[in-house]
Amino acid sequence: MLKVISHKTAAMIAAVAVLSVALAAAGRADNNTTGNSMQAQIDHGKSTYASKCSHCHGPNLMNSGTVTPDLRAIPDDKTRFVTTVKNGKNNKMPPWADILSDDEIGNLWAFVSSRRKP
Repeated sequence: MLKVISHKTAAMIAAVAVLSVALAAAGRADNNTTGNSMQAQIDHGKSTYASKCSHCHGPNLMNSGTVTPDLRAIPDDKTRFVTTVKNGKNNKMPPWADILSDDEIGNLWAFVSSRRKP
């Protein structure tokens, strides 16, 4: 009887160990997916910025030769950013709502906010 109990106990311990490892791996996968997702947004935003924004705002989020603001110093206000990109600003920045999708604008925000100076 003692051997049956010890085999059952060993089997139970092994099952708990396997489940623990599986749960830990799943948690790490979720964290990596979230981190990779944010990095993917930043990468897509960087690409969109390079093709659509850099000619006015400069390749490094600033262009000292124009009246465009230094985007490294913009407020941490996504709503304001999205509104400005969609609607334009002061008849100097054109509206992009008909050109860029909401996802592209969100990716731009991810890129620009990742490069902000505190």
